Amino acid sequence: MRLGVVDVGSNTVHLLVVDAHPGAQPLPASKHKIDLRLSEHVTDGGLIADEGRDALADFVAECLGVAEDQGVEDLRGFVTSAVREAPNGTEVLAHVAERTGVRLDVLTGEEEARLTFLAVRRWFGWSAGTLLVADIGGGSLELAMGMDEEPDVAISVPLGAGRVTRDILPGDPPSPDDLREARRRVRATIAAELRPLAKAGAPDLAVGTSKSMRSLARICGAAPSSEGMYARRLLPREALLEWLPKIAAMTARERAELPGVSASRSRQVLAAAVVADATMDLLGLEALEICPWALREGILLRHLDRMQ
Repeated sequence: MRLGVVDVGSNTVHLLVVDAHPGAQPLPASKHKIDLRLSEHVTDGGLIADEGRDALADFVAECLGVAEDQGVEDLRGFVTSAVREAPNGTEVLAHVAERTGVRLDVLTGEEEARLTFLAVRRWFGWSAGTLLVADIGGGSLELAMGMDEEPDVAISVPLGAGRVTRDILPGDPPSPDDLREARRRVRATIAAELRPLAKAGAPDLAVGTSKSMRSLARICGAAPSSEGMYARRLLPREALLEWLPKIAAMTARERAELPGVSASRSRQVLAAAVVADATMDLLGLEALEICPWALREGILLRHLDRMQ
């Protein structure tokens, strides 16, 4: 059967259509996305502005049309931190449902971590042993660890690349003082949440997911997307440490010239590098293996499991 999932993130709204049935690997059929950047349509009071709300409704309606054209039998949608944390998030979701008929579910940060972990476990399989998964989104960082399909530890902290850029890395490029303060605050926030992960012991495999992680890996020499999703890609901390000061000295326009960095995400790649470096350092990781599956695939896999 053909399934679709609409992922409303802090940066992008993304429709993924797959051919799938229980017990089989979901095969991508088509993708459709827009760089909506809901996190930039937030008022000083934390509300999602009307223009952001209307743009979201318009694009969800567009996704519905694409899904119908693609023969999707079951379309699911979900929102993450950008809508979850907005005081008017419920009103925004009601507006989208009224305009489009599509009901978007709100995921908690822990649910994001658990579903992403499920996708990574299915990708690497049981032979990978105990997994540690780090996912840098636009609004939050998710960390999960365990040896089963359900992680023993699932944590979400407000350290997404978009949020860190907006809140503590102003300037293009930011000043050395702002970079130092961002590094301090990111590390303090992660360190405050590490005890459950430390108690869980050392992982057999540490994995990074998300567009931010893929971009950083590409900057550090990983294979381009043209080599396909099965090419092994690593984000070594040693290489990231070499690149971090170079990225920090660049403007957003200059970063957009780096391999794997789009113009729409060029301002955020420095924040992603700061968060990834802090995560690896504090957890004692020399590298992260990049997984092409993440939250969207986790949503689809969980839905297929329930169909059985």
